[in-house]
Amino acid sequence: MTHTFFTKHESTLTKALEAISTRGYWSPFSEIPNPKVYGETAAADGEAAFKAHLNRVFELDQPTTGKTVGAEVSPFGIELKLSYPEPDTEALFAAAAHAQVSWRKAGPQAWVGISMEILSRLNRASFEIAHSVMHTTGQAFMMAFQAGGPHAQDRALEAVTYAWAALRTIPGTAHWEKPQGKNPPLAMQKSYTVVPRGTGLVLGCCTFPTWNSYSGIFADLATGNAVVVKPHPGAILPLAITVQIAREVLKEAGFDPNVVTLFATNPNDGAQVQALALRPEVKLIDFTGSTQNGDWLEQHAHQAHVYTEKAGVNQIVIDSTDDLKSVARNIAFSLALYSGQMCTAPQNIYVPRAGIRTAEGMVDFDTVAQAIADAVKKLTSDPARAVDLIGAIQNQQVVDRIAQARKLGEVLLDSQALVHPAFPEARIHTPLLVKLDAATDAAKYTGEWFGPIAFVIASDASTVMLQQAGEIAAKHGALTLSVYSTDDTVLAAAHEASLAGGVALSVNLTGAVFVNQSAAFSDFHGTGANPAANAALTDAAFVANRFRVIQSRVHVAPKAESAAA
Repeated sequence: MTHTFFTKHESTLTKALEAISTRGYWSPFSEIPNPKVYGETAAADGEAAFKAHLNRVFELDQPTTGKTVGAEVSPFGIELKLSYPEPDTEALFAAAAHAQVSWRKAGPQAWVGISMEILSRLNRASFEIAHSVMHTTGQAFMMAFQAGGPHAQDRALEAVTYAWAALRTIPGTAHWEKPQGKNPPLAMQKSYTVVPRGTGLVLGCCTFPTWNSYSGIFADLATGNAVVVKPHPGAILPLAITVQIAREVLKEAGFDPNVVTLFATNPNDGAQVQALALRPEVKLIDFTGSTQNGDWLEQHAHQAHVYTEKAGVNQIVIDSTDDLKSVARNIAFSLALYSGQMCTAPQNIYVPRAGIRTAEGMVDFDTVAQAIADAVKKLTSDPARAVDLIGAIQNQQVVDRIAQARKLGEVLLDSQALVHPAFPEARIHTPLLVKLDAATDAAKYTGEWFGPIAFVIASDASTVMLQQAGEIAAKHGALTLSVYSTDDTVLAAAHEASLAGGVALSVNLTGAVFVNQSAAFSDFHGTGANPAANAALTDAAFVANRFRVIQSRVHVAPKAESAAA
């Protein structure tokens, strides 16, 4: 029987199926907070809904100890005083297992239809989620709205679509006959039942709690698995709202809402997370975070299929250009956007020691480096405008890292603390640019320096540096590689470097597309081909291992025409 929510959203699903095959631009969710799309009062209602969560315990009717947890701090300096029910671990996992029984029996159309209804309602809550993302991650409001809302919802729908693309190819039944010459054919009636792997554990991050978690959450749900959502203790609220909405839809559809549960914790929860990850019920783990924690999961959680996105060293090679100012502006924007706190943000910028070719002739290294520094300085010199781009620093460790990086080499542009005009206690710091040399400083720049930190590196010939960039990506991990060149030979070398390093390549970005942007239904985020991630968001491999097919066979008489033949 076709589920009513599947029917409701089937036209959107059909368009999504086309989108993942053509890889062109498509999105059902508006990234513009337009009142005509979201409603005239949506912005005010969303902000009021966010404020209603403050200074109180977040309500969830799931198994708890009766105590509360939570210690989120807004990077913008406002008081949050948020708390959440402390989960009763044994009771919560037992409840998830019990809920999955009826969820498994519902079948793929119900899984997909209900997932899409949850997404539809999350979209209506985009303003509420945006404020919650802003005040837990430090993203400026517009980024929090887009990345925390519609763009995250796009990635979720993409995962649901790939799940449906895989599930719909599996028939429910089949009649099987094998000819036996003059004898009657052998005949079997077969049935095929899709079964989930088990409970999924989604481990969120503190910088993009929805964008980096929704793919795993909805890939699990759309393949019939119960999901325990474990947010980073620094950014719980966006995922708490998500879980609350998911549970409401499940309950309305007649299912046990414990198909989706929230596992909120206090800070310094490493041992607790490791214990969760090793539970025998957990068969799927989605993780975004540090290399250390991601490696631990891959090496120890053998009872589960583990999907990780970890640290990486994103790189830019500048070989030549017809428009240095546009190159510098584009790079500066990428460095400044959310203060470099993006897994796709560039860190290493290689410029030949001998300089680069431009339309005006050769330009030396120092001039190129200064052009980038000047472009960053121009973007961030006016605090009132800069804060809408750079946002706030999520945690103090990032600020401490800036101080450490300042000592690595000659400072081309120092990081400055800015005062936010609306949030005077906000933790705001502009990007730091440091000059290094490829010949002597490799140990300094081959690890990730997360935050508003970048290195302009005097390097060998561009083709040599591209080869090394590919090697760095392959060894240390990377999500992005960018090249600027007017030379076809260099561009061919860049392509080979991206393949060798298993990293996505961007070429000659000078306009309004930036290397740190990743578009659902078109861009595969991560490749799974280098240490930065062992999976891609989103492809068939991201969903295919989240379910199994169990068959049964019954010996039957052959069809009359077959027997007669």
